[in-house]
Amino acid sequence: MRALVTGGTRGIGLACCRLFSERGYRVTALYSADEAAAAAARAQLPEVEFLRADVADERAVSAVIERFARLDVLINNAGTALYAQVQDTAWEAYARTMDVNMGGVFLTCKHAVKKMLACGGAIVNVSSVWGVSGGSCESVYSASKGAVIAFTKALAKELAPSGITVNCVAPGVIDTAMNAHLSGEERAALQEEIPLGRFGSPDEVAEAVYFLAASRYITGQILGVDGGFGI
Repeated sequence: MRALVTGGTRGIGLACCRLFSERGYRVTALYSADEAAAAAARAQLPEVEFLRADVADERAVSAVIERFARLDVLINNAGTALYAQVQDTAWEAYARTMDVNMGGVFLTCKHAVKKMLACGGAIVNVSSVWGVSGGSCESVYSASKGAVIAFTKALAKELAPSGITVNCVAPGVIDTAMNAHLSGEERAALQEEIPLGRFGSPDEVAEAVYFLAASRYITGQILGVDGGFGI
């Protein structure tokens, strides 16, 4: 069985690579630019193939997927953050956020489906709690993740007759590099808003991704992995 993970060198993506590899998948992971993170990931998971490819570049995405004889699972985890008030957001920042967070999901799905039509498969997209409820000063990021949710639901209907499931996880505050900039006070304030009282771990999100990928009778669903933050 073959799995492709985008944004696979850190955080949730790396946890997915580890879990799917442990459970018998041949895993290929994509990363956009950070060679140091890729080197560290290769050292941790030598059995995983890490390839540099920008998910917003259709030729790069197509070239990777064309290498596979078959593809059983696609995990769309690659993403970029954008924290800014709308009046201070440059068009270029808006466009890049949408290109990666939504465009990358579209492109990988477009080409992965061609490999899945013959034998079925599973697609799991990674959105965010802000894609569900919206986040102040993260309007563009929220919009991009909300688009992933709408795309997931529509694509699930489209691909169900072909035996391909399409689902989505919506993580809350996860203990990854994306949140490493938070001060102690900011972390404490956020934890107070989470009913379970703590940040989630990448491994907990990976378990949810695996659950959705393994199920053959769940499709079009958005699974919050947020400790109750989105309630």
